[in-house]
Amino acid sequence: MARIGVFVCWCGSNIAETVDVAKAAEVIAKIPGVVLSVDYKYMCSDPGQEIVKQAIKEHNLTGVVVASCSPRMHEKTFRKAAADAGMNPYMLEMANIREQCSWVHDNKKDGTQKSIDLIRMMVEKVKRNKPLQNIKIPVTRKALVIGGGVTGIQAALDIAAGGVPVILLEKDMSIGGHMSKLDETFPTLDCSQCILTPKMVEVAQNPLVTIMTYSELEKLEGFIGNFKATIRKKARYVDIDKCTGCGTCWQKCPVKVPSEFEQGLGVRKAIYIPFPQAVPSRPRIDAENCLKLKEGRCGICAKICPTQCISYEDKDVLIEEEIGAIVVATGYQLMPTSAFGEYGYGKYKDVVTSLQFERMVCASGPTLGDFQRPSDGKKPKTVVFVKCVGSRDPAHYYSYCSKICCMYTAKQTMLFRHKVHDGNAYVFYIDIRSNGKNYEEFVRRAQEEDGAQYIRGRVSAVYQDGEDLVVEGADTLTNSQVKIRADLVVLATAMEPPKGIKELAQKLGIGYDQFGWLTEAHPKLRPVESATAGIFLAGCALSPRDIPDSVSEASGAAAKVLGLVSKDELEKEGVVAKVREFSCTGCQNCIRVCPYTAISLKDIRDRAGNLIRQVAEVNPGLCTGCGTCTPSCPSRSIDLQGFTDDELYAEINAMAELI
Repeated sequence: MARIGVFVCWCGSNIAETVDVAKAAEVIAKIPGVVLSVDYKYMCSDPGQEIVKQAIKEHNLTGVVVASCSPRMHEKTFRKAAADAGMNPYMLEMANIREQCSWVHDNKKDGTQKSIDLIRMMVEKVKRNKPLQNIKIPVTRKALVIGGGVTGIQAALDIAAGGVPVILLEKDMSIGGHMSKLDETFPTLDCSQCILTPKMVEVAQNPLVTIMTYSELEKLEGFIGNFKATIRKKARYVDIDKCTGCGTCWQKCPVKVPSEFEQGLGVRKAIYIPFPQAVPSRPRIDAENCLKLKEGRCGICAKICPTQCISYEDKDVLIEEEIGAIVVATGYQLMPTSAFGEYGYGKYKDVVTSLQFERMVCASGPTLGDFQRPSDGKKPKTVVFVKCVGSRDPAHYYSYCSKICCMYTAKQTMLFRHKVHDGNAYVFYIDIRSNGKNYEEFVRRAQEEDGAQYIRGRVSAVYQDGEDLVVEGADTLTNSQVKIRADLVVLATAMEPPKGIKELAQKLGIGYDQFGWLTEAHPKLRPVESATAGIFLAGCALSPRDIPDSVSEASGAAAKVLGLVSKDELEKEGVVAKVREFSCTGCQNCIRVCPYTAISLKDIRDRAGNLIRQVAEVNPGLCTGCGTCTPSCPSRSIDLQGFTDDELYAEINAMAELI
């Protein structure tokens, strides 16, 4: 026989202002099965929880209903109190009479009646609740970080600092990401390599970090704490364990092709390292341009290699790793500039992207810091910077703001003036967004101290006139047309998700938005978590970020990983789906709709091992209790524990009796 205790909270005046709490408790006390109904000002307080604990013991309660705020806030609080008193925590339910009642009513009579109705529904449900047990899952104490930029490096270092082995996976030849291509960083104008290279060396020397470059995630199976990652190590045609990085091979290689690291402004060999500080400082052979691999001739690199580490027969290798948690730090790419015909990119050599400008002024760039324009090698005296190229333009490109363009454009005007002291910098902008510590002061410094001239308006055309580029646009502050003769035009192009991110998200079973940025579980309360348990997100994998935000999120994601793998077993709630095998037809509807890939087919065999049929099977480690599968089942063979048909119908019938 049910013995239900009901505890109605005042929540100060949050509830009591529009609900007669005492009357609600009095009415609920008359419901059959309710042996105790009381009210208290703050049920979530220590005294309030103590009232619940004492009542469970003294009245031998079989179920509890707490009528207060949203279960999202305090369901764990009250379930723990119930468990401390010896009750199964799943025999406690919460009626939300704050968000769903008092906050949406200003008539006390209506608010009181609705509260009574909501509590009655939960009383009828808890009468039919079944005790559930939390699910215990073994945890593999090893992490995988996908992406070797500054975000991934920071995450790997923080995880390793917690004593957990970590694999740092990078699709390119070296870790470092886009930050390794920058000259200086805002707002402090630190040398990018000077602050990044020590971290690259530190992560390479950490005994708990395994760096896997020129590698990609092929497949991911399993669930939180128990992932199995299949990693493809792509053929480098160089044994990096034997290679000493002496450089003899790329010095003698006769092939020259445009360098991706130098943004096409410099050249590299067919066997190469991307930049001098690369980690690991070991080359690979570019199969598309190698004469030996393409045409069967040359082979000079293998002939002169002192350690015989070059193999033209090298193949991709698949490696399986047991992983407990994953951090996705895949970064970004710049929007392809072929889309911007109106700015003359691709047509005029002296129209460049912001990253190309960084390489032009960098001391380690293709001209070793001797600032020259690409067309004729002359030093530019007038440079026009165009912001929001591809960003904040829903009619043609992306509707979102790329966030960092305002700041790095201000920085680049300073770098230009450092190279050309009497130069003129013009900036076309829509508005200035400098929301960070010392960011606003930095932009003002670019304008007031370094003399950058900001013009509020868009550029309408860029065309060649003799040796100069002519930039035409509008100044919306003076309501006039502007025409500037420039030596160089720099485009602050939009940041976009990297190539292949959607395919990676599908392998991981995580969501992404209409642009391809990965989606967090909750933008405020769970900003570094994905909807798939055990997979965390950081940096520009989520949306455009600057370096400080990316590093902060990396540390946040690392803290989540350490929290997850800190125990030998992970305990999760028992609210998961369960299949009644005797009636399941194996139609796979539930498999198709499950957003967490938690359901698969299970073979049912006879004693001789012959296949009889297939039925659905739920992996409790992957199931999050979302309930999507339940209504999709035509044979009603799958139920969500804690929200069974019997329990839900009891709520509905309780409401029907009141109508």
